[in-house]
Amino acid sequence: MFTESSPAMDPDLPESETRPEFNPASTDSPVTTNSGTVQTAMDSDSIEARPEATTFELASSQATSVADLPPERFNSLDELTHDLGSLHELSTLGSWQAILEKISQARALFLLTKPHEHLTYLTYQVMALAKLRRSDEAAHELNSLHDFDGTHYRYESFPEIYPNRRGSMVPFSLRWLYALIPTKLGNRQEGLDRLYVLLDFVRDRIREKESQSLDGSVELWKKRETFVMNCLLGFHLGHKEFGVSLDLMKELITRDPLDPVLISKLGSVQMQFGDIEGAKTTFDRVEKMLNEGKSNGLLNEIQFKNLVGRNKALVHVVAKDYVSAVREYDKCIERDNSDIIAVNNKALCLMYLRDLSDAIKVMESALERVPTAALNESLVVNLCSMYELAYVNHTDVKRTLNNWIARVAPDDFDSSCTRV
Repeated sequence: MFTESSPAMDPDLPESETRPEFNPASTDSPVTTNSGTVQTAMDSDSIEARPEATTFELASSQATSVADLPPERFNSLDELTHDLGSLHELSTLGSWQAILEKISQARALFLLTKPHEHLTYLTYQVMALAKLRRSDEAAHELNSLHDFDGTHYRYESFPEIYPNRRGSMVPFSLRWLYALIPTKLGNRQEGLDRLYVLLDFVRDRIREKESQSLDGSVELWKKRETFVMNCLLGFHLGHKEFGVSLDLMKELITRDPLDPVLISKLGSVQMQFGDIEGAKTTFDRVEKMLNEGKSNGLLNEIQFKNLVGRNKALVHVVAKDYVSAVREYDKCIERDNSDIIAVNNKALCLMYLRDLSDAIKVMESALERVPTAALNESLVVNLCSMYELAYVNHTDVKRTLNNWIARVAPDDFDSSCTRV
């Protein structure tokens, strides 16, 4: 779970990190509808299936805060920072309020004894506040830190605590949150500017590590570079800024030509440009990768097959051949009944076919069968829109749904999406 580099080789390699939450825009994400309206499957932002599909969960292998022990002696998260394993577990459960309470208790009892522990706990606090839509409080906490690159946040400033260590103890995730929070407060341009500054920072670190021939550290920072670039890609795609999005995608594909998700995303953008034939060619490239067994290992076999199936369905949706699209989505759901993108888009296709009853059944069945995966705001908004179209007493139906969500949803679920 932890890097195997020796501090003597690269003392600041595992710059302390908690797991940031970000889901780059998906190729064929479920569509959020307004009451009585439906958008095409290409016009969507990303779906966030809670909690599995978040980067907060996918990056669990990097959930670290560095203490003064060599990496090979780390046997648990708690050896890195006081009770970090508990914070990690609570985050995977979506128990963000409990995280805030645990942090408050740890501070009140003076359980955090080292500088890096305070920064790690602050990272979880800012993340929890952001997840609970208390972004103004998160911004206030971040603003209390002042200069991330100041000497007071460097290991060598505390030689009695961190002998033989140097570099920044600021978690990479905290730097990322510093860029993200302005977008939560409506300051999108400021957030984008900070993300590009973060990208420059990461690239500077890569050049620094390359000059020192620290291959393990270079690999880590290149992963962070890809992460930040995907964040930027998600923001630009969300605002239909396709020119800069294409530039980012081409650069990412050049780095990893065997990434089927990214190549599929390129096909989706080509469709939004109106380049249908180009999109088909791109999707065919992904299918060829599947048939030849070529991949970067990002997806397992079923996930890869479903990605290809959803690409085919998207082509049918653009052609308004909703029957064929439903057929492709059915194949995906048969292979993996937790494929919520396929579930959501199948339901929308059924609605386009004026079969509201079956569309509602598809979504309700998914919520009952795989609630952890299916319970996300995009799907719930679409379901409530269908209720409003199908039922005269839709308010009562939505209230029942809202009560069920209150019992099973994680703390950060936005129940206002039911519009009760």
